[in-house]
Amino acid sequence: MAATADPSSPSPVPPTDTDKGLSRQSWIMVLTLATAQLISWGSLFYAFSLFVVPMEEALGWSRATINGALSIGLLVSGLTALPVGMAIDRGHARLVMTVGSLLGGGVLLVWAVTESVIAFYAIWAVMGVALASTLYEPAFAVLAVRLGRKYRTGITAMTLIGGLASTAFLPLTQLMIELWDWRTALLGLAAFNLIICAGIHLVVLAGSYGKVAPLGQEEAGSVKSATPKIGGGALLGQLTRQPKFWALVIAFVCYSGYLAAMLFHLVPLMIDRGVSMGVIIGAMSVIGPMQVVGRIVLISLGPRLSSAAAGRIVFTLMVGAVFLLWALPTTPAVIFSFAALYGTANGIMTIVRATIVPELLTKEAYATVNGAMYMPATLTKAAGPILAALLWEWSGGYDAVLLALVGLAAVAALAFWLAGTPKPEVAA
Repeated sequence: MAATADPSSPSPVPPTDTDKGLSRQSWIMVLTLATAQLISWGSLFYAFSLFVVPMEEALGWSRATINGALSIGLLVSGLTALPVGMAIDRGHARLVMTVGSLLGGGVLLVWAVTESVIAFYAIWAVMGVALASTLYEPAFAVLAVRLGRKYRTGITAMTLIGGLASTAFLPLTQLMIELWDWRTALLGLAAFNLIICAGIHLVVLAGSYGKVAPLGQEEAGSVKSATPKIGGGALLGQLTRQPKFWALVIAFVCYSGYLAAMLFHLVPLMIDRGVSMGVIIGAMSVIGPMQVVGRIVLISLGPRLSSAAAGRIVFTLMVGAVFLLWALPTTPAVIFSFAALYGTANGIMTIVRATIVPELLTKEAYATVNGAMYMPATLTKAAGPILAALLWEWSGGYDAVLLALVGLAAVAALAFWLAGTPKPEVAA
């Protein structure tokens, strides 16, 4: 049931967005938050891989030991997703995201001086909280509840910019490591988070932009946010009794496991099959641009393609992409075809994951519901690479891993198709 405004609140100010698009004020919010997303993803997540080798050489730690910290961070991020979402639905978006950026920057500062494996694992547990508080999910929640019916435009624009995080920060971070050293590079990345990201969240989310309201309500300047008729916890209890909710959970749990396993094993898989490094680098370079292409296609189609329909397409593409690697010889044509399908599907999937809750489930308590769905998916994201490695060791090759990923992608696609057609409201 859609929420109504508090009768004690001031009369709503007419929306500043036109029927053709977002207002200037809304675009400022979208673009500044997107800038923070680009920095947060680039410095807190993607840059990690560039520090592995320097840390091996400087500290003598094994590669598995160093990467174990990343798994802990992802695990804590998943466990923290639901409480973060509930805090945002209670009107604390500004506090959550500002503190998240401060935590992320603080972890990078401590990382730069750490000499202990135990300390390294401890700070990455804290980093998990920072990831849950700063990356796409909380930002999606802010845009979803502040942009009303135009939330999909804002979210799509944000992911277009955020999708360039690896393109921008991998070469930038590598340059800082080469010019300075890995510890000093971490200090530079910390400054990005402590100054730029924390500043954006502190300023942009001030006032009404840090509050939340039902998706049906347009942005209303300084008006007080409406309060949902039922709380996030009660609404979540309703949804957990619906098969559609669990179908979506299964779809995104399987998708996250597939995505993480493929992301961290794609290079060793191709090396194992004798693919040259030039082809591998070329194929990997295709994935990022194809993510952007997929999102641009989604923007161009606009309301003509619902998130449910887009999801059915990309989940099916996922199955086809990994099936190519499993069933066909690993030729350059096959590898580049996989990279194109994989990149396009993943680019669109980010937007589908952000917009499917209000389209298929409910428009209320967005952050709480999205956090509940994202939490188990993040856990499988942390487990996916490890389970794939164990299967590789047990089977002696990647054929069994790819077959398992074909099955995982197929289950994800089937579950999403079973979720059904859009039904935007949940009766109270």
